[in-house]
Amino acid sequence: MNVAEVVARSLAAHGVDCVFGVVGSGNFHVTNALVAAGARFVAAAHEGGAASMADGYARVSGRLTALSVHQGPGVTNALTGIVEAAKSRTPIVVLAPEVTSERSNFFINLAGIAASIGAGFRRVDPDRVAADVAEACRCAVTGAGQTVVLALPLDVQSMPAGPSAHVAFVDNDLTTRSLPELGRLIAALATARRPVFIAGRGATRGAAQARAALTALADRCGALLAVSAAAKGLFAGDPWYIDVSGGFATPLAAELISEADLIVAWGCTLNMWTTRHGRLISPGTIVAQVDLDPSALGVNPRVELAICGDLTTVASACSLALARSDAPPAQGWRTPEVRARIAAEGRWRDVPYVDEGGAGRIDPRTLTIALDDLLPAQRTVVIDSGNFMGYPSMFLSVPDSAGFCFTQAYQSIGLGLSSALGAAIARPDRLTVAALGDGGFLMSVSELTTAARVGLPLMIVVYDDAAYGAEVHHFGPHGHPLDNVTFPDTDLAAIARGFGCTGVTVHTLDDLAAVRAWIDGPRDCPLVIDAKVVSSRASWWLEEAFRGH
Repeated sequence: MNVAEVVARSLAAHGVDCVFGVVGSGNFHVTNALVAAGARFVAAAHEGGAASMADGYARVSGRLTALSVHQGPGVTNALTGIVEAAKSRTPIVVLAPEVTSERSNFFINLAGIAASIGAGFRRVDPDRVAADVAEACRCAVTGAGQTVVLALPLDVQSMPAGPSAHVAFVDNDLTTRSLPELGRLIAALATARRPVFIAGRGATRGAAQARAALTALADRCGALLAVSAAAKGLFAGDPWYIDVSGGFATPLAAELISEADLIVAWGCTLNMWTTRHGRLISPGTIVAQVDLDPSALGVNPRVELAICGDLTTVASACSLALARSDAPPAQGWRTPEVRARIAAEGRWRDVPYVDEGGAGRIDPRTLTIALDDLLPAQRTVVIDSGNFMGYPSMFLSVPDSAGFCFTQAYQSIGLGLSSALGAAIARPDRLTVAALGDGGFLMSVSELTTAARVGLPLMIVVYDDAAYGAEVHHFGPHGHPLDNVTFPDTDLAAIARGFGCTGVTVHTLDDLAAVRAWIDGPRDCPLVIDAKVVSSRASWWLEEAFRGH
Protein backbone atom coordinates (compact mmCIF):
# COMPACT_ATOMS: atom_id res chain seq x y z
CA MET A 1 0.00 0.00 0.00
CA ASN A 2 1.08 3.56 -0.52
CA VAL A 3 1.06 6.24 2.17
CA ALA A 4 -2.38 7.64 1.26
CA GLU A 5 -3.96 4.18 1.52
CA VAL A 6 -2.37 3.48 4.90
CA VAL A 7 -3.52 6.87 6.23
CA ALA A 8 -7.08 6.06 5.18
CA ARG A 9 -7.11 2.52 6.54
CA SER A 10 -5.57 3.62 9.83
CA LEU A 11 -8.16 6.37 10.28
CA ALA A 12 -10.97 3.89 9.60
CA ALA A 13 -9.44 1.47 12.11
CA HIS A 14 -9.49 4.24 14.71
CA GLY A 15 -13.22 4.70 14.22
CA VAL A 16 -13.50 7.39 11.54
CA ASP A 17 -16.70 6.43 9.75
CA CYS A 18 -17.60 9.80 8.26
CA VAL A 19 -15.43 12.33 6.44
CA PHE A 20 -16.47 15.76 5.18
CA GLY A 21 -14.71 17.79 2.55
CA VAL A 22 -14.22 19.16 -0.93
CA VAL A 23 -12.06 17.03 -3.19
CA GLY A 24 -9.20 18.43 -5.23
CA SER A 25 -6.06 16.90 -6.69
CA GLY A 26 -4.18 16.89 -3.40
CA ASN A 27 -6.76 14.92 -1.39
CA PHE A 28 -8.35 12.88 -4.19
CA HIS A 29 -6.59 9.59 -3.45
CA VAL A 30 -6.72 9.69 0.35
CA THR A 31 -10.44 10.54 0.26
CA ASN A 32 -11.21 7.68 -2.13
CA ALA A 33 -9.15 5.37 0.05
CA LEU A 34 -11.22 6.36 3.08
CA VAL A 35 -14.42 5.54 1.20
CA ALA A 36 -12.90 2.20 0.14
CA ALA A 37 -12.12 1.54 3.82
CA GLY A 38 -15.80 1.96 4.68
CA ALA A 39 -16.16 5.62 5.61
CA ARG A 40 -18.99 7.80 4.32
CA PHE A 41 -17.88 10.88 2.39
CA VAL A 42 -20.08 13.99 2.48
CA ALA A 43 -19.17 16.48 -0.22
CA ALA A 44 -19.72 20.11 0.78
CA ALA A 45 -20.11 23.11 -1.49
CA HIS A 46 -17.24 24.95 0.21
CA GLU A 47 -14.37 23.90 2.47
CA GLY A 48 -15.60 26.27 5.18
CA GLY A 49 -18.90 24.42 5.20
CA ALA A 50 -17.13 21.06 5.27
CA ALA A 51 -15.12 22.09 8.35
CA SER A 52 -18.24 23.11 10.25
CA MET A 53 -20.06 19.95 9.18
CA ALA A 54 -17.23 17.87 10.62
CA ASP A 55 -17.37 19.97 13.80
CA GLY A 56 -21.13 19.52 14.21
CA TYR A 57 -20.96 15.81 13.46
CA ALA A 58 -18.18 15.19 15.99
CA ARG A 59 -19.85 17.24 18.72
CA VAL A 60 -23.22 15.54 18.41
CA SER A 61 -21.99 11.99 17.78
CA GLY A 62 -19.06 12.13 20.21
CA ARG A 63 -16.96 10.25 17.63
CA LEU A 64 -13.67 11.01 15.91
CA THR A 65 -14.29 12.66 12.55
CA ALA A 66 -12.15 13.62 9.55
CA LEU A 67 -12.06 16.69 7.33
CA SER A 68 -10.47 16.32 3.89
CA VAL A 69 -9.43 19.42 1.91
CA HIS A 70 -7.19 20.45 -0.97
CA GLN A 71 -3.72 21.87 -0.42
CA GLY A 72 -3.24 25.61 0.06
CA PRO A 73 -6.57 27.37 -0.58
CA GLY A 74 -8.53 24.30 0.52
CA VAL A 75 -6.97 24.64 3.94
CA THR A 76 -7.37 28.40 4.16
CA ASN A 77 -10.98 28.26 2.95
CA ALA A 78 -11.71 25.88 5.83
CA LEU A 79 -9.73 27.81 8.41
CA THR A 80 -12.55 29.61 10.27
CA GLY A 81 -14.39 26.34 10.83
CA ILE A 82 -11.15 24.66 11.91
CA VAL A 83 -10.46 27.47 14.40
CA GLU A 84 -13.95 27.04 15.91
CA ALA A 85 -13.33 23.31 16.24
CA ALA A 86 -9.86 23.81 17.73
CA LYS A 87 -11.10 26.31 20.31
CA SER A 88 -13.91 23.88 21.18
CA ARG A 89 -11.49 20.93 21.39
CA THR A 90 -13.58 18.97 18.91
CA PRO A 91 -12.01 15.58 18.01
CA ILE A 92 -11.30 16.11 14.31
CA VAL A 93 -8.35 15.02 12.17
CA VAL A 94 -7.82 17.52 9.35
CA LEU A 95 -6.32 15.80 6.30
CA ALA A 96 -4.23 18.63 4.91
CA PRO A 97 -2.23 17.95 1.73
CA GLU A 98 1.01 19.88 1.91
CA VAL A 99 3.30 21.52 -0.61
CA THR A 100 6.72 21.63 0.99
CA SER A 101 8.46 23.96 -1.49
CA GLU A 102 8.18 27.61 -0.51
CA ARG A 103 8.40 28.51 -4.22
CA SER A 104 5.01 26.93 -4.91
CA ASN A 105 1.88 29.08 -5.11
CA PHE A 106 0.22 26.50 -2.86
CA PHE A 107 2.76 26.80 -0.05
CA ILE A 108 1.54 27.77 3.41
CA ASN A 109 3.15 27.15 6.77
CA LEU A 110 0.83 24.40 8.02
CA ALA A 111 2.70 23.83 11.26
CA GLY A 112 2.67 27.55 12.02
CA ILE A 113 -1.04 27.84 11.25
CA ALA A 114 -1.88 24.90 13.49
CA ALA A 115 0.16 26.35 16.35
CA SER A 116 -1.43 29.78 15.98
CA ILE A 117 -5.00 28.44 16.32
CA GLY A 118 -4.33 25.95 19.11
CA ALA A 119 -4.63 22.81 16.95
CA GLY A 120 -2.33 19.82 17.14
CA PHE A 121 -0.01 19.08 14.26
CA ARG A 122 1.65 15.98 12.85
CA ARG A 123 3.30 15.31 9.49
CA VAL A 124 3.24 11.75 8.11
CA ASP A 125 6.52 9.99 7.49
CA PRO A 126 6.44 7.16 4.91
CA ASP A 127 8.39 4.91 7.27
CA ARG A 128 5.93 5.30 10.17
CA VAL A 129 2.58 6.21 8.64
CA ALA A 130 0.36 4.12 10.91
CA ALA A 131 2.15 5.38 14.02
CA ASP A 132 1.76 9.00 12.88
CA VAL A 133 -1.98 8.53 12.28
CA ALA A 134 -2.36 6.74 15.62
CA GLU A 135 -0.68 9.62 17.43
CA ALA A 136 -2.93 12.16 15.68
CA CYS A 137 -6.01 10.16 16.68
CA ARG A 138 -4.77 9.73 20.25
CA CYS A 139 -4.30 13.49 20.61
CA ALA A 140 -7.76 14.09 19.17
CA VAL A 141 -9.74 11.76 21.46
CA THR A 142 -7.87 11.53 24.77
CA GLY A 143 -7.73 13.96 27.64
CA ALA A 144 -9.62 17.17 26.97
CA GLY A 145 -9.61 16.44 23.23
CA GLN A 146 -8.05 18.30 20.34
CA THR A 147 -8.42 19.16 16.67
CA VAL A 148 -5.31 17.87 14.88
CA VAL A 149 -3.91 18.91 11.50
CA LEU A 150 -2.36 15.89 9.79
CA ALA A 151 -0.01 17.11 7.07
CA LEU A 152 0.15 14.88 3.98
CA PRO A 153 3.06 16.07 1.79
CA LEU A 154 2.11 15.68 -1.88
CA ASP A 155 5.37 13.96 -2.76
CA VAL A 156 4.92 11.47 0.08
CA GLN A 157 1.31 10.34 -0.46
CA SER A 158 2.11 8.10 -3.42
CA MET A 159 5.24 6.58 -1.87
CA PRO A 160 5.17 2.97 -0.73
CA ALA A 161 4.52 2.81 2.99
CA GLY A 162 7.34 1.42 5.09
CA PRO A 163 7.36 -2.09 6.55
CA SER A 164 5.84 -0.83 9.81
CA ALA A 165 2.60 0.05 8.00
CA HIS A 166 0.37 -1.94 10.32
CA VAL A 167 -2.70 -0.64 12.13
CA ALA A 168 -2.06 0.63 15.66
CA PHE A 169 -5.13 1.16 17.83
CA VAL A 170 -5.70 4.13 20.08
CA ASP A 171 -5.88 3.59 23.81
CA ASN A 172 -8.91 5.62 24.90
CA ASP A 173 -8.42 5.11 28.64
CA LEU A 174 -8.08 8.38 30.50
CA THR A 175 -5.52 8.35 33.28
CA THR A 176 -6.68 10.27 36.31
CA ARG A 177 -4.07 12.74 37.41
CA SER A 178 -2.82 13.32 40.94
CA LEU A 179 -5.56 14.81 43.11
CA PRO A 180 -3.78 16.48 46.04
CA GLU A 181 -6.65 18.91 46.64
CA LEU A 182 -9.38 16.26 46.76
CA GLY A 183 -9.64 16.35 50.55
CA ARG A 184 -10.21 20.12 50.54
CA LEU A 185 -12.97 19.78 47.96
CA ILE A 186 -14.68 17.04 49.98
CA ALA A 187 -14.51 19.23 53.10
CA ALA A 188 -15.97 22.20 51.21
CA LEU A 189 -18.82 20.05 49.90
CA ALA A 190 -19.51 18.68 53.38
CA THR A 191 -19.83 22.14 54.96
CA ALA A 192 -21.56 24.05 52.16
CA ARG A 193 -25.14 25.16 52.77
CA ARG A 194 -25.93 26.61 49.34
CA PRO A 195 -23.72 24.74 46.82
CA VAL A 196 -24.12 25.13 43.06
CA PHE A 197 -22.50 22.92 40.41
CA ILE A 198 -21.79 24.52 37.03
CA ALA A 199 -20.87 21.96 34.36
CA GLY A 200 -19.22 23.07 31.13
CA ARG A 201 -18.05 21.76 27.79
CA GLY A 202 -15.65 19.35 29.49
CA ALA A 203 -18.59 17.55 31.08
CA THR A 204 -20.16 16.83 27.70
CA ARG A 205 -17.39 14.36 26.82
CA GLY A 206 -18.78 11.12 28.17
CA ALA A 207 -21.94 13.05 29.07
CA ALA A 208 -23.97 10.11 30.40
CA GLN A 209 -21.28 9.12 32.88
CA ALA A 210 -20.62 12.74 33.85
CA ARG A 211 -24.30 13.42 34.44
CA ALA A 212 -24.71 10.32 36.59
CA ALA A 213 -21.65 11.12 38.72
CA LEU A 214 -22.49 14.81 39.16
CA THR A 215 -26.16 14.30 39.97
CA ALA A 216 -25.26 11.62 42.54
CA LEU A 217 -22.84 14.00 44.23
CA ALA A 218 -25.32 16.88 44.03
CA ASP A 219 -27.97 14.68 45.65
CA ARG A 220 -25.53 13.94 48.45
CA CYS A 221 -24.63 17.55 49.24
CA GLY A 222 -27.86 19.32 48.24
CA ALA A 223 -26.44 21.23 45.26
CA LEU A 224 -28.30 22.95 42.47
CA LEU A 225 -27.29 22.01 38.92
CA ALA A 226 -26.39 24.60 36.28
CA VAL A 227 -24.39 24.57 33.06
CA SER A 228 -22.45 26.87 30.79
CA ALA A 229 -24.15 27.55 27.47
CA ALA A 230 -21.97 24.94 25.74
CA ALA A 231 -23.34 22.20 28.04
CA LYS A 232 -27.02 23.13 27.87
CA GLY A 233 -29.24 20.10 28.35
CA LEU A 234 -26.76 18.04 30.38
CA PHE A 235 -29.13 17.84 33.37
CA ALA A 236 -32.42 18.08 31.43
CA GLY A 237 -35.31 16.63 33.40
CA ASP A 238 -33.67 16.90 36.82
CA PRO A 239 -35.92 18.85 39.22
CA TRP A 240 -32.90 20.77 40.60
CA TYR A 241 -31.62 21.88 37.20
CA ILE A 242 -31.67 25.68 36.80
CA ASP A 243 -30.32 25.63 33.22
CA VAL A 244 -27.66 28.03 31.91
CA SER A 245 -25.48 30.26 34.07
CA GLY A 246 -24.38 33.64 32.71
CA GLY A 247 -25.88 35.94 30.12
CA PHE A 248 -28.57 33.38 29.22
CA ALA A 249 -29.50 32.72 32.86
CA THR A 250 -33.10 33.19 33.92
CA PRO A 251 -33.70 35.75 36.69
CA LEU A 252 -34.21 32.84 39.11
CA ALA A 253 -30.95 31.13 38.10
CA ALA A 254 -29.00 34.37 38.44
CA GLU A 255 -30.50 34.95 41.90
CA LEU A 256 -29.72 31.45 43.19
CA ILE A 257 -26.19 31.32 41.76
CA SER A 258 -25.33 34.69 43.26
CA GLU A 259 -26.47 33.42 46.67
CA ALA A 260 -24.30 30.30 46.58
CA ASP A 261 -21.67 29.80 49.27
CA LEU A 262 -19.82 27.21 47.14
CA ILE A 263 -19.57 27.02 43.34
CA VAL A 264 -17.89 24.00 41.79
CA ALA A 265 -17.06 24.26 38.09
CA TRP A 266 -16.90 20.85 36.41
CA GLY A 267 -15.14 21.03 33.04
CA CYS A 268 -15.94 24.74 32.94
CA THR A 269 -13.57 27.73 33.09
CA LEU A 270 -16.19 30.14 34.51
CA ASN A 271 -15.40 32.68 31.81
CA MET A 272 -16.99 36.12 31.53
CA TRP A 273 -19.99 34.75 29.62
CA THR A 274 -20.77 32.13 32.27
CA THR A 275 -20.33 34.50 35.24
CA ARG A 276 -21.51 37.83 33.75
CA HIS A 277 -17.99 39.20 34.03
CA GLY A 278 -17.72 37.77 37.53
CA ARG A 279 -20.80 39.49 38.91
CA LEU A 280 -22.69 36.23 39.47
CA ILE A 281 -20.05 35.12 41.99
CA SER A 282 -20.55 36.85 45.32
CA PRO A 283 -17.50 38.05 47.31
CA GLY A 284 -17.76 35.39 50.02
CA THR A 285 -18.38 32.44 47.72
CA ILE A 286 -15.78 29.63 47.64
CA VAL A 287 -14.97 28.71 44.03
CA ALA A 288 -13.58 25.30 43.07
CA GLN A 289 -12.73 23.94 39.63
CA VAL A 290 -12.24 20.40 38.33
CA ASP A 291 -10.84 19.91 34.83
CA LEU A 292 -8.83 17.31 32.96
CA ASP A 293 -6.98 20.03 31.06
CA PRO A 294 -4.35 21.65 33.31
CA SER A 295 -4.24 24.76 31.12
CA ALA A 296 -7.92 25.41 31.89
CA LEU A 297 -7.38 25.55 35.65
CA GLY A 298 -7.29 28.94 37.30
CA VAL A 299 -8.26 30.85 34.14
CA ASN A 300 -10.78 32.63 36.33
CA PRO A 301 -8.82 34.42 39.07
CA ARG A 302 -11.56 33.72 41.64
CA VAL A 303 -10.79 29.97 41.66
CA GLU A 304 -9.43 29.06 45.11
CA LEU A 305 -9.38 25.27 44.80
CA ALA A 306 -8.31 23.60 41.54
CA ILE A 307 -8.14 19.87 40.82
CA CYS A 308 -6.66 18.41 37.64
CA GLY A 309 -8.46 15.18 36.93
CA ASP A 310 -11.25 13.39 35.13
CA LEU A 311 -14.42 14.98 36.49
CA THR A 312 -16.42 11.74 36.59
CA THR A 313 -13.68 10.10 38.66
CA VAL A 314 -13.37 13.11 40.96
CA ALA A 315 -17.14 13.41 41.50
CA SER A 316 -17.43 9.68 42.24
CA ALA A 317 -14.56 9.87 44.74
CA CYS A 318 -16.25 12.80 46.50
CA SER A 319 -19.56 10.91 46.68
CA LEU A 320 -17.85 7.86 48.15
CA ALA A 321 -16.02 9.93 50.78
CA LEU A 322 -19.20 11.75 51.82
CA ALA A 323 -21.13 8.47 51.99
CA ARG A 324 -18.49 7.01 54.32
CA SER A 325 -18.85 9.89 56.76
CA ASP A 326 -21.35 9.78 59.59
CA ALA A 327 -23.25 12.80 58.32
CA PRO A 328 -26.56 12.22 56.49
CA PRO A 329 -27.07 13.73 53.01
CA ALA A 330 -27.20 17.51 53.31
CA GLN A 331 -30.35 19.43 52.45
CA GLY A 332 -28.44 22.35 50.98
CA TRP A 333 -30.63 24.24 48.53
CA ARG A 334 -33.12 21.43 48.29
CA THR A 335 -36.15 22.76 50.09
CA PRO A 336 -39.76 22.43 48.92
CA GLU A 337 -39.85 26.20 48.37
CA VAL A 338 -36.82 26.23 46.04
CA ARG A 339 -38.13 23.22 44.11
CA ALA A 340 -41.48 24.93 43.63
CA ARG A 341 -39.78 28.09 42.36
CA ILE A 342 -37.68 26.12 39.89
CA ALA A 343 -40.82 24.40 38.58
CA ALA A 344 -42.65 27.74 38.24
CA GLU A 345 -39.84 30.11 37.17
CA GLY A 346 -37.05 27.88 35.91
CA ARG A 347 -37.66 28.34 32.16
CA TRP A 348 -37.43 31.55 30.18
CA ARG A 349 -40.89 30.96 28.77
CA ASP A 350 -42.20 31.24 32.36
CA VAL A 351 -40.87 34.80 32.64
CA PRO A 352 -43.51 37.39 31.67
CA TYR A 353 -42.76 39.76 28.78
CA VAL A 354 -44.60 42.31 26.63
CA ASP A 355 -45.01 41.08 23.06
CA GLU A 356 -43.54 43.69 20.72
CA GLY A 357 -44.72 42.15 17.45
CA GLY A 358 -46.71 44.06 14.83
CA ALA A 359 -46.52 45.73 11.44
CA GLY A 360 -45.63 42.47 9.74
CA ARG A 361 -42.92 41.47 12.21
CA ILE A 362 -43.07 38.83 14.94
CA ASP A 363 -41.53 39.03 18.40
CA PRO A 364 -38.65 36.50 18.41
CA ARG A 365 -39.66 35.31 21.88
CA THR A 366 -43.21 34.58 20.75
CA LEU A 367 -41.88 32.85 17.62
CA THR A 368 -39.44 30.67 19.54
CA ILE A 369 -41.92 29.63 22.22
CA ALA A 370 -44.37 28.59 19.49
CA LEU A 371 -41.66 26.58 17.72
CA ASP A 372 -40.76 24.91 21.01
CA ASP A 373 -44.34 23.71 21.26
CA LEU A 374 -44.40 22.49 17.64
CA LEU A 375 -41.09 20.63 17.54
CA PRO A 376 -40.75 16.98 18.58
CA ALA A 377 -39.05 16.48 21.94
CA GLN A 378 -36.22 14.54 20.33
CA ARG A 379 -34.38 17.37 18.62
CA THR A 380 -30.92 18.80 18.02
CA VAL A 381 -30.64 22.58 18.20
CA VAL A 382 -27.65 24.23 16.53
CA ILE A 383 -26.99 27.92 17.16
CA ASP A 384 -25.11 30.31 14.89
CA SER A 385 -23.64 33.53 16.28
CA GLY A 386 -25.29 36.93 16.29
CA ASN A 387 -27.73 39.31 17.94
CA PHE A 388 -30.54 36.73 17.71
CA MET A 389 -28.77 33.77 19.32
CA GLY A 390 -30.21 34.03 22.81
CA TYR A 391 -33.79 33.41 21.68
CA PRO A 392 -33.27 29.82 20.48
CA SER A 393 -30.67 29.20 23.19
CA MET A 394 -33.06 30.17 25.97
CA PHE A 395 -36.53 29.38 24.65
CA LEU A 396 -35.92 26.07 22.83
CA SER A 397 -35.60 23.06 25.11
CA VAL A 398 -33.28 20.14 24.32
CA PRO A 399 -33.37 16.54 25.54
CA ASP A 400 -29.69 16.33 26.55
CA SER A 401 -26.32 17.95 25.93
CA ALA A 402 -25.95 16.12 22.59
CA GLY A 403 -29.09 17.97 21.53
CA PHE A 404 -27.43 21.38 21.72
CA CYS A 405 -24.57 22.54 19.50
CA PHE A 406 -23.28 26.02 20.34
CA THR A 407 -20.82 27.34 17.75
CA GLN A 408 -19.52 30.29 19.76
CA ALA A 409 -15.91 29.45 20.66
CA TYR A 410 -14.63 31.74 17.88
CA GLN A 411 -17.77 33.94 17.75
CA SER A 412 -17.96 33.86 13.96
CA ILE A 413 -21.29 34.16 12.20
CA GLY A 414 -22.00 31.80 9.32
CA LEU A 415 -21.01 28.47 10.92
CA GLY A 416 -24.41 27.34 12.17
CA LEU A 417 -25.97 26.02 8.96
CA SER A 418 -23.08 23.71 8.11
CA SER A 419 -22.69 22.61 11.74
CA ALA A 420 -26.36 21.66 11.66
CA LEU A 421 -25.82 19.59 8.51
CA GLY A 422 -23.13 17.60 10.29
CA ALA A 423 -25.34 17.22 13.36
CA ALA A 424 -28.26 15.99 11.24
CA ILE A 425 -26.05 13.36 9.61
CA ALA A 426 -24.81 12.27 13.05
CA ARG A 427 -28.30 11.95 14.55
CA PRO A 428 -30.87 11.20 11.83
CA ASP A 429 -33.21 9.92 14.56
CA ARG A 430 -33.70 13.51 15.76
CA LEU A 431 -35.01 16.58 13.99
CA THR A 432 -32.15 19.04 13.67
CA VAL A 433 -32.99 22.74 13.98
CA ALA A 434 -30.50 25.34 12.77
CA ALA A 435 -31.06 28.78 14.30
CA LEU A 436 -29.42 31.52 12.23
CA GLY A 437 -29.45 35.26 11.69
CA ASP A 438 -30.05 36.54 8.19
CA GLY A 439 -26.40 37.61 7.88
CA GLY A 440 -25.07 34.19 8.88
CA PHE A 441 -27.60 32.46 6.63
CA LEU A 442 -26.56 34.41 3.55
CA MET A 443 -22.90 33.92 4.40
CA SER A 444 -23.36 30.12 4.30
CA VAL A 445 -26.29 29.79 1.89
CA SER A 446 -24.33 27.72 -0.64
CA GLU A 447 -24.59 24.73 1.70
CA LEU A 448 -28.35 24.58 1.09
CA THR A 449 -27.40 22.66 -2.03
CA THR A 450 -25.64 20.10 0.19
CA ALA A 451 -28.66 19.86 2.48
CA ALA A 452 -31.01 19.34 -0.46
CA ARG A 453 -28.69 16.83 -2.15
CA VAL A 454 -28.27 14.73 0.99
CA GLY A 455 -32.03 14.95 1.64
CA LEU A 456 -31.76 15.85 5.30
CA PRO A 457 -34.86 16.45 7.46
CA LEU A 458 -33.44 19.78 8.58
CA MET A 459 -35.33 22.86 9.83
CA ILE A 460 -33.53 26.17 9.33
CA VAL A 461 -34.97 29.11 11.28
CA VAL A 462 -33.68 32.49 10.10
CA TYR A 463 -34.23 35.33 12.57
CA ASP A 464 -34.41 37.95 9.82
CA ASP A 465 -34.07 41.59 10.89
CA ALA A 466 -32.47 42.69 7.58
CA ALA A 467 -29.35 43.83 9.39
CA TYR A 468 -26.25 42.84 11.26
CA GLY A 469 -28.20 43.33 14.46
CA ALA A 470 -25.29 43.23 16.89
CA GLU A 471 -23.62 46.16 15.13
CA VAL A 472 -26.89 48.08 14.84
CA HIS A 473 -27.50 47.90 18.57
CA HIS A 474 -23.87 48.38 19.55
CA PHE A 475 -23.19 51.50 17.48
CA GLY A 476 -26.67 52.93 16.84
CA PRO A 477 -27.23 54.37 20.33
CA HIS A 478 -24.07 56.47 19.92
CA GLY A 479 -25.36 58.13 16.76
CA HIS A 480 -23.10 56.35 14.29
CA PRO A 481 -24.37 55.84 10.72
CA LEU A 482 -25.76 52.35 10.14
CA ASP A 483 -26.05 52.25 6.34
CA ASN A 484 -23.32 49.63 6.07
CA VAL A 485 -24.99 47.19 8.48
CA THR A 486 -28.64 47.45 7.40
CA PHE A 487 -30.01 45.96 4.18
CA PRO A 488 -33.19 45.86 2.06
CA ASP A 489 -35.59 43.15 3.10
CA THR A 490 -34.98 39.97 1.09
CA ASP A 491 -37.26 37.02 0.34
CA LEU A 492 -35.08 34.33 1.91
CA ALA A 493 -37.82 31.72 1.53
CA ALA A 494 -37.71 32.19 -2.26
CA ILE A 495 -33.93 31.74 -2.20
CA ALA A 496 -34.42 28.49 -0.27
CA ARG A 497 -36.93 27.21 -2.81
CA GLY A 498 -34.39 27.88 -5.53
CA PHE A 499 -32.06 25.40 -3.81
CA GLY A 500 -34.76 22.73 -3.69
CA CYS A 501 -35.87 23.36 -0.11
CA THR A 502 -39.29 24.21 1.26
CA GLY A 503 -39.50 27.92 2.06
CA VAL A 504 -41.93 29.59 4.47
CA THR A 505 -42.16 33.27 5.42
CA VAL A 506 -43.43 34.02 8.93
CA HIS A 507 -44.86 37.42 9.88
CA THR A 508 -47.33 36.24 12.55
CA LEU A 509 -48.14 33.08 14.50
CA ASP A 510 -50.76 32.18 11.89
CA ASP A 511 -47.99 31.66 9.34
CA LEU A 512 -46.65 28.75 11.39
CA ALA A 513 -49.41 26.51 9.98
CA ALA A 514 -47.09 25.74 7.05
CA VAL A 515 -44.33 24.86 9.49
CA ARG A 516 -46.67 22.49 11.32
CA ALA A 517 -47.55 20.83 8.02
CA TRP A 518 -43.87 20.27 7.21
CA ILE A 519 -43.20 18.81 10.67
CA ASP A 520 -46.13 16.44 10.30
CA GLY A 521 -45.08 15.52 7.05
CA PRO A 522 -42.70 13.45 5.21
CA ARG A 523 -39.89 16.01 5.78
CA ASP A 524 -38.28 14.83 2.55
CA CYS A 525 -36.42 18.11 1.99
CA PRO A 526 -35.05 20.84 4.27
CA LEU A 527 -37.34 23.62 5.51
CA VAL A 528 -36.20 27.25 5.65
CA ILE A 529 -38.28 29.61 7.79
CA ASP A 530 -37.74 33.27 6.94
CA ALA A 531 -38.98 34.77 10.21
CA LYS A 532 -39.38 38.53 9.92
CA VAL A 533 -38.54 39.41 13.51
CA VAL A 534 -38.79 42.59 15.54
CA SER A 535 -35.39 44.00 16.44
CA SER A 536 -36.20 47.31 18.05
CA ARG A 537 -33.82 46.92 20.96
CA ALA A 538 -30.54 45.24 21.79
CA SER A 539 -30.67 41.71 23.12
CA TRP A 540 -29.93 41.69 26.82
CA TRP A 541 -27.17 39.09 26.46
CA LEU A 542 -25.26 41.35 24.06
CA GLU A 543 -25.76 44.31 26.36
CA GLU A 544 -24.18 42.15 29.05
CA ALA A 545 -21.33 41.12 26.77
CA PHE A 546 -20.59 44.67 25.66
CA ARG A 547 -20.04 45.72 29.27
CA GLY A 548 -16.70 43.96 29.06
CA HIS A 549 -15.48 45.96 26.06
